[in-house]
Amino acid sequence: MGIFDKVFGKKEEKDDAEIQTYQDFWNWFLTKEKEFHAIVKKRTHIETDFFDLMSSQLRKINEGFYFLAGMSDDETVELIITAEGEIKNIVFAEEIIAAAPKLNQWKFTALKPEMNLDSGIRMEGHEFNTENIHFYANEIEGYPDEIDVTFVYDHFTAENKDSAVTGVCIFLDNFLGELNFATQIDTFNVIGKDEVKNELIPITKLKDYLLWREREFTEKYKNVKDFSEEDAYTVLEAFLNNGLPLIATINTTSLKYDAKASYPWISVLKIQYNGEENNGLPQNEDYEKLNTIEETAFQNLKNEEGNLYIGRESADGVREIYFASKDFRPVSKILQKIIKDNPEYKMSLEIYKDKYWQSFERYNIN
Repeated sequence: MGIFDKVFGKKEEKDDAEIQTYQDFWNWFLTKEKEFHAIVKKRTHIETDFFDLMSSQLRKINEGFYFLAGMSDDETVELIITAEGEIKNIVFAEEIIAAAPKLNQWKFTALKPEMNLDSGIRMEGHEFNTENIHFYANEIEGYPDEIDVTFVYDHFTAENKDSAVTGVCIFLDNFLGELNFATQIDTFNVIGKDEVKNELIPITKLKDYLLWREREFTEKYKNVKDFSEEDAYTVLEAFLNNGLPLIATINTTSLKYDAKASYPWISVLKIQYNGEENNGLPQNEDYEKLNTIEETAFQNLKNEEGNLYIGRESADGVREIYFASKDFRPVSKILQKIIKDNPEYKMSLEIYKDKYWQSFERYNIN
């Protein structure tokens, strides 16, 4: 693809265009595409006349969008919209590219694709390539479906630990492709050769290993019945270290489900409220509004559509609402729409893979 330029948090430029939808963005882009093509091809004023403008407009659609741009061939510019591996934003990067126009001298790509890295990458004076990175898989007792990988970098030292880990991650992001790196590996770590505990495998075999594990997982759960039992809930009370009360309402039936790994994506919607007058718990007005928000999420994330409501927890001015899902895409869209529709509350969303729902072991439901 050639050399790409990455944009992280460029300053915003003032622009009168009202951009609220994917179509709005592409309509704006079409007014500038010839100019942008010439800028990227010639690399003239690329920071101010391309990067800053694009960043400003993309952020109007989604704060989590980043992009790469470079010459795919002598005449074609490739524009990649990336979520930088943030699970909750992947579906939106896919959607905006799906809405892109067809242009002869442009190639639009969702998420960083798998690349040929025979020559490796250089970062902070270090080389990261298929010759100096190896791996081995770890078996975790009690969690047979967990894909835990140790990556071994030949030049790893205590002094360069941070840059070595970053370099290996960037290598993997490009070697596997953004989507695969974000979704196929559950947990991993990076070490040096002096810490190796198992036989090393060439990094070139990583793709085959991950595809094999994915097929194995799919085969194992393809005939498992979806969760269909009637929900039963338990109210739990505890105290935080600061002495404030914590109240949780947990779907105890779902926590006893014996095929949790078939719902591997955990979503946590956090809603901040003013609990100063009620020991960190919501007062009546907030309580009703928070329940309405939670009910909206519950009604839109149904069991039959591959989602399970796990419960909620309230403490110290924060309500957390939990779901487990088969796919992260629908839950990303629904919960981020709820955030957008309720601007009176400060909310955040986290989505991550947890095949065994270890996040909820703290509730100790037997």
